[in-house]
Amino acid sequence: QVQLVESGGGLVQAGGSLRLSCAASGRTFSSYPMGWFRQAPGKEREFVAAITWNGARRYYAESVKGRFTISRDNAKNTVYLQMNSLKPEDTAVYYCAARGGPLATMTSSAYDYWGQGTQVTVSS
Repeated sequence: QVQLVESGGGLVQAGGSLRLSCAASGRTFSSYPMGWFRQAPGKEREFVAAITWNGARRYYAESVKGRFTISRDNAKNTVYLQMNSLKPEDTAVYYCAARGGPLATMTSSAYDYWGQGTQVTVSS
């Protein structure tokens, strides 16, 4: 069992930056691929970024490529999402997720554990 707690959300002006953190409990965190997803009001949850268990590979949605960076520190049981050049359309609740399977994926249904989410609001 893995419990995930996100933090770092908030209100920021367009063009600004935020760094989200996701702290995980459980001794097997380092074996889990991790992902970030987001959900805006009235929209479906969408993939943002994913990272393999060892950080060797990272995957991004086209809408955030070049602006967001996913990383992880297995010694701290934490995964991060650095968000730069934020746009109003990035406004959403951001969720981190852990996958029990071996591969990182963009499919939300493949993830087994989810955090409660953190709100990111980007003003124009």
